[in-house]
Amino acid sequence: MAAADRSATASQRSLVAVVEIPKGGRNKYEYDPDLGGITFDRLLMSAAAYPTDYGYIPDTLGQDGDVLDALICLSEPTFPGCLIPVKPVGLFKMQDEAGIDDKIICVPLADPNWNTYDAVDELPELLRAEIQQFFSIYKELEHKQVVVDGWRSRREAEQEIAAARRRFSDAQRDRGLRARPAIGGRLPSDRRRQ
Repeated sequence: MAAADRSATASQRSLVAVVEIPKGGRNKYEYDPDLGGITFDRLLMSAAAYPTDYGYIPDTLGQDGDVLDALICLSEPTFPGCLIPVKPVGLFKMQDEAGIDDKIICVPLADPNWNTYDAVDELPELLRAEIQQFFSIYKELEHKQVVVDGWRSRREAEQEIAAARRRFSDAQRDRGLRARPAIGGRLPSDRRRQ
């Protein structure tokens, strides 16, 4: 095995997504550091349901100042708080009222129906269409604007994960960002999730 392949494999093993919202749901759950667990935040004001499990990658800081979001493609929904070792297959670019709000598209390492996918363009076309449609309309009834900017490669997803980990570390060091313990790792405590 080449050194680059071993490095990628080690990186994949170290990537864990924490589920907040199971696939098919409209209840919006978020990790609340003050309460120390997953809490009900609100019901989505949309007829659309989450097309994948939705959560975050701990110890990261997205460009919107929040933890980096993850969409986990799997056969059956899991549950809030479930830790899933994943590998990234792509990046979904978008913006909302808080700014750039990119999503890492992941597949579980232990799900044989999904772990053979290595690139976002290998995912079922219908799933990609559902994800794109969901994120283009899910805040419509809240009168919040969302701009969808499409799909990016696994390499760009890996670059964004690395950059988000650097932002998290840099914010702790340079801005005194406090990191709070959370399921699966740490979250920035500057603000609550959106």
